[in-house]
Amino acid sequence: MRTLILLRHGESTWNARNLFTGWADVGLSPRGARQAEECGELLRAARLVPEAVHSSVLTRALDTATLAVRGAGCRGVPVHAHWRLNERHYGVLQGREKSEVREEFGEERFLLWRRSHDAAPPPVAEGAPGDVSDDPRYAGVPRDLLPRTESLADVTARLLPYWNDAVVPDLRAGRTTLVVAHSNSLRALVAHLDRLGREEVPALNIPTAMPLRYDLGEDLVPLVRGGGYLDPRAASAAAAEVAAEGFRSSRTSR
Repeated sequence: MRTLILLRHGESTWNARNLFTGWADVGLSPRGARQAEECGELLRAARLVPEAVHSSVLTRALDTATLAVRGAGCRGVPVHAHWRLNERHYGVLQGREKSEVREEFGEERFLLWRRSHDAAPPPVAEGAPGDVSDDPRYAGVPRDLLPRTESLADVTARLLPYWNDAVVPDLRAGRTTLVVAHSNSLRALVAHLDRLGREEVPALNIPTAMPLRYDLGEDLVPLVRGGGYLDPRAASAAAAEVAAEGFRSSRTSR
């Protein structure tokens, strides 16, 4: 059996304001930092000591990984960061308040952009805020691979090479593997692991700071479809909050 732990980063400063974040590099809120530490404590209590850790290059995920690993009591484990685990690029929506986008474009278009498999928001223009072509963190990435918007299908296509080349070898070597990423990069990975159909994808919500354990067979197929959250009750409530994003204004957000 192979053990995989998926973890969406703790609350970011933009999560707290109910903004589309995407590839914008924002940090954890104070609440998010506490959540990351508590995730480490959950891992320790469950006797899940990560032996391999993978993260996106975005600060909110890297900081969550660092705090969770420390809280789990395994400070010496390096965190491998890669852009292919980044959040979905939300195009021109990045930085906009979700409820305002819903009001401007209508609920159907809003939900299509947020939750469908194939729809992508309008792209950012070259050189505009949100274009990461000149970000030094992506200097070694061919420009044609750097997105200006993405659908979930696009996220899946750029994530799977890293999954196959970096994460799978750790799992096959028998290492308990922690992947710290984002709402949509983890939605893409869960959909891949669980063989979700396109009609199942819109209902999939990944809560912040809730470790999700998968026990995998030798073929890396989950022994239980959907895995299991270490704190199922809290995860269910947090997933409902994710589903409600855009239906509450930033004035009522935490």
